Amino acid sequence: MTKDTNNLNENLKKLAEISDWFDKMKEIDVEEGLSKVKEAVVLIKASKERLKEIENEFEEIKKDVEESK
Repeated sequence: MTKDTNNLNENLKKLAEISDWFDKMKEIDVEEGLSKVKEAVVLIKASKERLKEIENEFEEIKKDVEESK
């Protein structure tokens, strides 16, 4: 997937759309389903990385606040 996957909110929205797609299908096209699963994996990995970055940023802010007391 070549699209930007660094925006956590967008990733979550796309993952919800993929989930909805599976929920709405009475008969799932295996090839299209595989494509959706691959896209979801990329989004999940990118989201986990971004969450880690966000966590690190919060830790830095927390450390700065504690040091300024």
